[in-house]
Amino acid sequence: MADPRPRLEVGIDCRDPFSLAPFWLDALGYLEARGDGLPYLDLVPPPGAVAVFLQRVPEPKQVKNRLHLDLFVGDPEELVDRLCHLGARRLGTPFGDPERWDWQLLADPEGNEFCVCREGG
Repeated sequence: MADPRPRLEVGIDCRDPFSLAPFWLDALGYLEARGDGLPYLDLVPPPGAVAVFLQRVPEPKQVKNRLHLDLFVGDPEELVDRLCHLGARRLGTPFGDPERWDWQLLADPEGNEFCVCREGG
């Protein structure tokens, strides 16, 4: 009997999957990008992780995402700094205690919003 649970994949719309792939590979700790990018480029996850793909779309991002990713890590400051070095932008100030904040809203190099969150925060 087939498994009744759906398989989850997350798609990220973008203008250029190949230029955005290095950012998301590093952000998620995924292994490599596969495909021709016309329109999909799959980001190969480590075992047990959710499948993520980049989808080429003709239009630029124009409004706030209705769905976004939350990346939980033990050292969010380090991850935010690394992702900003790769082209992410901080959107506002971190939320929570200024000395040990809980989460920071960011945008990837094409403007897609996501959050970096403190694990256990």
